[in-house]
Amino acid sequence: MMVQDHSVRDAVRNNRYGLFLKFQAPFISRGKGHDVDGIQIKPNSRHIWIDQCSLRDYDDGLIDITRQSTDVTISRCYFAQHDKTMLIGSHVGDRCIRVTIHHCFFDGTRQRQPRVRFGKVHLYNNYTRNWGIYAICASVESHIYSQCNIYEATQKKKAFEYYTEKAADKEVARTGLIRSEGDMFLNGAQGNLLTGVAEECFFHPSEFYYVWTLEPASDSLKAVLQICTGWQSIPRPPQECAAHMQTVC
Repeated sequence: MMVQDHSVRDAVRNNRYGLFLKFQAPFISRGKGHDVDGIQIKPNSRHIWIDQCSLRDYDDGLIDITRQSTDVTISRCYFAQHDKTMLIGSHVGDRCIRVTIHHCFFDGTRQRQPRVRFGKVHLYNNYTRNWGIYAICASVESHIYSQCNIYEATQKKKAFEYYTEKAADKEVARTGLIRSEGDMFLNGAQGNLLTGVAEECFFHPSEFYYVWTLEPASDSLKAVLQICTGWQSIPRPPQECAAHMQTVC
């Protein structure tokens, strides 16, 4: 779908099951304005699923999840041509935020794939390549569980970044935490992890849902994510994706 020079929010309405989005074109792109996101989620939203969207080139974030919105899943989306891709959490009230991102392709986006503040995020089976600053960032009090993702560097090698900030209701500044399990690092990508962090300090996705389908990070997964993510013309998915997506998504 393509949205030019205005926010996608006008195409979003509530129903009793959550949000319903109806668009007419294949890409979400080229929004203008300092606070214009590709997809904007209203405060205190719950149980949101964003699936098979193509997003690029907005003035602010492509998807921002803040203001106590939680239980959000982003799956099979394609992100490109953007600086600050995705912010999750912004203030102390966002300690409740829980987000899952899986089977997405971040293709040359510069930073924030995502950047997390306060919230808890489970990333699995995503492919991130050619970032400009870092791939993912853990800021104040956040937890990121990175599981079986593919990180492929070009000029910038640091996949994981940490920012230290002081929450408004705390006296001491803190950073966030990243746990990496089964991730693949290509072309010199560096998954730098903090040392001396006790196992019990990390959240585990099983605290929030019992079952998810996971496959190892591999060249096969990388190839599939390059052709099967984002908006797909009808019929979809492509023939070479069908069997794979039935088993992992």
